[in-house]
Amino acid sequence: MNRYPLWKYAVLLVALLVGLIYTLPNLFGEAPAVQVSSAKVTIKVDDSVRQRVEEALAKAGLKPDFVHLEGTSVRARFGDTDSQLKAKDVISRELNGAETGEPPYIVALNLVSRSPEWLTALHAYPMYLGLDLRGGVHFMMQVDMKAALTKRADSLAGDARTLLRDKNIRHAGISRDGNNVVINFRDDATRTQALDALRNMTNEFAWTSSGDGSELRLTGALTPAAVIAVQDAAIKQNITTLHNRVNELGVAEPVIQQQGRDRVIVQLPGVQDTAKAKDIIGRTATLELRMVDESAEAQAALGGSGPVPFGSERYMERERNGQLVPIIVKRAVVITGDNLVDAQPGFDESHQPSVNLTVDAKGARIMKDVSRENINKRMAIILFEKGKGEVVTSPKINSELGSRFNITGSMTPQQASDTALLLRAGSLAAPMDIIEERTIGPSLGKDNIEKGIHSVTWGFVAVAAFMCLYYMMFGVFSALALGFNLLLLLAVLSLMQATLSLPGIAAIALVLGMAIDSNVLINERVREELRAGMAPQQAIHIGYERAWATIFDSNVTTLIAGLALLAFGSGPIKGFAVVHCLGIVTSMISSVMFSRGLVNLWYGRRKRLKGVSIGTIWKPTAEPGTAAAAEPVSSEANEVAKAR
Repeated sequence: MNRYPLWKYAVLLVALLVGLIYTLPNLFGEAPAVQVSSAKVTIKVDDSVRQRVEEALAKAGLKPDFVHLEGTSVRARFGDTDSQLKAKDVISRELNGAETGEPPYIVALNLVSRSPEWLTALHAYPMYLGLDLRGGVHFMMQVDMKAALTKRADSLAGDARTLLRDKNIRHAGISRDGNNVVINFRDDATRTQALDALRNMTNEFAWTSSGDGSELRLTGALTPAAVIAVQDAAIKQNITTLHNRVNELGVAEPVIQQQGRDRVIVQLPGVQDTAKAKDIIGRTATLELRMVDESAEAQAALGGSGPVPFGSERYMERERNGQLVPIIVKRAVVITGDNLVDAQPGFDESHQPSVNLTVDAKGARIMKDVSRENINKRMAIILFEKGKGEVVTSPKINSELGSRFNITGSMTPQQASDTALLLRAGSLAAPMDIIEERTIGPSLGKDNIEKGIHSVTWGFVAVAAFMCLYYMMFGVFSALALGFNLLLLLAVLSLMQATLSLPGIAAIALVLGMAIDSNVLINERVREELRAGMAPQQAIHIGYERAWATIFDSNVTTLIAGLALLAFGSGPIKGFAVVHCLGIVTSMISSVMFSRGLVNLWYGRRKRLKGVSIGTIWKPTAEPGTAAAAEPVSSEANEVAKAR
């Protein structure tokens, strides 16, 4: 009756081991480290950078705990701050040399977990700490979606003008009214012909006819689906650009996430220089397409035997192997990044990796004219940041280009994807304004951590002590189940790499109180069955079975409230809701399955069980001629009371 099959015990044991392994990294604290990240979007941090860091540290006689490539950065952990400071200088000299201008790599001091390597090998990492626990800066940024929609409407208006001109359809003028495009016509036949052509051009606009006589109009409005697509694309590109810029701050775990339809949250733990963070986040980057100067004078300048020709400039181009080589580019700008609508990786007609570019109508006209006159010549794509430009790529023009063309060459699919990202993420898709700004010091964060840990610890101890005193052995089972719940919750949060904040700690404390409610319901239900004269084994079985419905209903209703907080909340409220919802799920597992497993293990094998240790049972008795009175009966004496 009260026995689990072996596989259930195995599942609980595995869950316990997983909980221990993935909770452990949170107990080791943090160690000083040096982080290497890219200072430019054209530079990629890969395994070759990690090897250079290892070799430089070995030459300097410094022994790090490890040097790992994690995501887009290399981290070297050390045992003390002295080694950390020395390593920073060594790594900076190795990667940046004597360059005093704009170094290609950012070498920053940081903190990483002290977890042993065997835990790291199992992908067991600690939870990230939020701003209120670690200190740092917080920005809430508003994306100007009107500007994004206006830009798209301008682009489509230009495309419509080009289409009508190419098809020799005469109109009386094209204007823009808000986000709508208005085209005037003098006769209905021409308007009908234009309507057919425009509907085949794109499905982003919904065209309607209006007017009469000689004042006939076609009005194009962005469809609701197109509006959502433009807004989503704008905010995604802005988030990508912000990620690239935040790398320059050397932040280990930045939080950059969408908030609602038009807001972005940027949290930079460990950063205290708000002015520098605002400068980098708000920085503008521009993209320019120029022709490569392939004249004899330019070749001589590359060889070092002559000056750069008049009207040209020398830039550096990063080849696929990472080496920088000089290139002479003409000063005249063909088009800028403002004309670039989209850049996506793909494949050409020969199934070779390529980058597919889309420009607006103005850019298409210019590209058509320039490319026609420069077949088999090279065009350089230059990305400017902080006033300094670097050539991303310089493909050859093979044919006349239009609004859509591709860049091909000796590139892998990953390189094509990286190049497309560079072209898209050079600048923000829509302007952003900082509407909220907060700074939290590291000392306050440390104090918050200590107080949060103390609150959870003492709350757990108080609840466990009460349960053990009031429910005796069943209280011990409840306390162990509560510990299992806390272990499981921390493990799940660590597996998710969640960011723990003060509201999250408050949610953990609340979950402990809610989790013990389920065990109180179970214990009281078992007491009721014993009070009714039921045998102990049967009372345990019926108690757990009948308490489950109540536990399930109460937890589901609480979970619904938590999901509402998760769906409609923001910032700290959402952090609270995540821990709250996860805690409800883990508490149902621990309070029912785990505690039942302990009870079955302790009492289930006893065939002739005469009593259970579940505290004092108040059993009503009635004497002849008197009112019923409540008489305390110990659980071990239950069988004796039953015999009476």
